[in-house]
Amino acid sequence: MEVKKNPNVDPKRNSTLFFQIGLVAVLLLTYVGIELKSEDPRVETENFAITDNLALDEEDVILTLPPVQRLPPPPPPAPEVIEVVRNEIKIEKEKIEVSEVDENKPVVVVQASEVGSTGPSLDDIPDEMPFAIIEQIPMFPGCEGVAKNKQMDCFNEKMNAHIKKYFSYPERAAENGSQGSVAVQFMIDKDGVVKDIQVRGRGIKSDADLLEKEAERIISKLPKFTPGKQRGKAVRVKYGLPITFKLQ
Repeated sequence: MEVKKNPNVDPKRNSTLFFQIGLVAVLLLTYVGIELKSEDPRVETENFAITDNLALDEEDVILTLPPVQRLPPPPPPAPEVIEVVRNEIKIEKEKIEVSEVDENKPVVVVQASEVGSTGPSLDDIPDEMPFAIIEQIPMFPGCEGVAKNKQMDCFNEKMNAHIKKYFSYPERAAENGSQGSVAVQFMIDKDGVVKDIQVRGRGIKSDADLLEKEAERIISKLPKFTPGKQRGKAVRVKYGLPITFKLQ
């Protein structure tokens, strides 16, 4: 059976017309879109009013005052007591002793030297004082600002540190096993310089001269002291100590 088409319902009959209409519509919309202008942007400004935050209107300020507190009235003054003093003057009679002076009696004049004497002058201070009794001991450099009761400790610490620094065991004495103690005595002069070094070995069986020489060398390396003083006068001070040589 042959199918017959109705030419009135053929969809392709007006396709060219519809295409042209659509194309014109698209072109029209494109033209309108190009020609259409948007509104120019506007800059909006706000005017701020500058006000002084510290300045307040009189109408806005409300002052509140605390209630007035009244103090209690002061107590009435105490009545003054007037003491009546009698106008009487008492005169005490003193007994007057009469002393008779004998013109023929000799007068004894007492000299000042008979009741007392002045202290010793600086000329009476000896030029040399033992370390144990001197008023102001000699001081190592660095001990000048130490308190009076700490000066002896500072002196001993500095002396021990000096001996350890310069101590050197004589090589031959160490090889021979020589040990013992060397008594050292020296003088700290008025200008603080070490002088008159004397050494003497004790309990040393051999090589005593080597140990004594080493002890003298150590003492000769001592720095210049602040001189010792007796009543403010610089004097010579004698000092002594033992130096022990012991092998470990």
